[in-house]
Amino acid sequence: MVRRLAVLCLSVAAPLGLCAQSPSLHFSGQAIPLLTTTNAVPGGATLTEGRLVQPVLMLEGAALGDHLQLHAMGDFEGWTIPHGQLATGAYGEGYYDRRHPHTYVHELMLTGADVLGPLGSRIVVSVSAGKGFAPFGTDDPMSRPPMLYPANHHLAQILERAVAVAAITAGKVTFEGGTFNGDEPEYPSQWPKWNRFGDSWALRASGRPVSGLEAQVSRAHVHSPEHRQGAGTDQEKWSASARWESAVAGRPAYALAEWARTAEAGGAYLLHSALVEGAYGLGRYRPYFRLERTDRTEDQRVFGEPFRSVRPHLDSSILGMTRWTISTLGAQVRAWRRGAVAFSPTAEVAFASVAKVGGGVFDPRVFYGRTSFTTLTVGIRADWGMGGHRMGYYRGTPMAEPMTMPMDHQHPEP
Repeated sequence: MVRRLAVLCLSVAAPLGLCAQSPSLHFSGQAIPLLTTTNAVPGGATLTEGRLVQPVLMLEGAALGDHLQLHAMGDFEGWTIPHGQLATGAYGEGYYDRRHPHTYVHELMLTGADVLGPLGSRIVVSVSAGKGFAPFGTDDPMSRPPMLYPANHHLAQILERAVAVAAITAGKVTFEGGTFNGDEPEYPSQWPKWNRFGDSWALRASGRPVSGLEAQVSRAHVHSPEHRQGAGTDQEKWSASARWESAVAGRPAYALAEWARTAEAGGAYLLHSALVEGAYGLGRYRPYFRLERTDRTEDQRVFGEPFRSVRPHLDSSILGMTRWTISTLGAQVRAWRRGAVAFSPTAEVAFASVAKVGGGVFDPRVFYGRTSFTTLTVGIRADWGMGGHRMGYYRGTPMAEPMTMPMDHQHPEP
């Protein structure tokens, strides 16, 4: 699998000419030790856990006059959260109310940027290949303010696939198309199933009408994402969003509004999500919020492990649907910074409610013993130069006003 992925990556370099400019490399990383307590636990219990989440190292490289670009990220959550991280309403890859650990190779993408060179004076054409994100949806939650991932992560992004992407940028408009394997990973060391490469596709159109504002609409067909051998149900996905980042009263501000829709099993299950989040810089302090309403299917759980669902997933294992409404408030403070290294204590609280949608035998009140939940999380963002890369985009052109991770250490002290 690694050999085939390397061939796929190297194929993007073939059209590029040689340039005299020296290659460049940039290393960065981050990690968040945190403590979470929540009563969103099956059976009506309360659970408190300490974890190290998002321990990542990133390598960004460029050569041939920036016509050849590398985006690589190693994620070590398979070691630090092998059983997932408490996250109210979250689901995906066999986890419920826990975020799954990402694969060790989270991203390994090679991009041939502006492959037409002088021949494409009015457009920029780029091609990318490797393991990474399909051209669908919004920024990976890792590069956004809240510490806990939103419940709609698997409705709004398609990640950790063997993917080939072509991007065409003309002025302020970009069109992206990609093909990839539909199967999602089942454990951190697993690679995409190579013989399924090309069974799924995604398209995204985005525009930047004014400075700081970016809008996108995406469409994807994902074949059997929850059954590795390809015998599961397909997903038809839509996403639309508007993202804004600028200065208000001389201070950095950020906002995102997104809508996502996924139809499973030929439309038998329609999952919708709407999310709004924002943040504002006040010197060393950065308050933020997120409002979300997301639907999810409720699968048959593993006996004795209520946070895990039976795999492989089949439509016959779906017991019903629920709708999660979650309000998150948080703040971080930049406590210490030396050069590219910053430590930012952060605290956030999430208030959630769940309701049954449609038929099915799953009753959230019976399963959880309640329908309203509170989750409190405190942690410290340890960041080493992770600014400037918004994961999930392989356009070969600079992203519009990239925000930092965690969005504040590039701004000077007041």
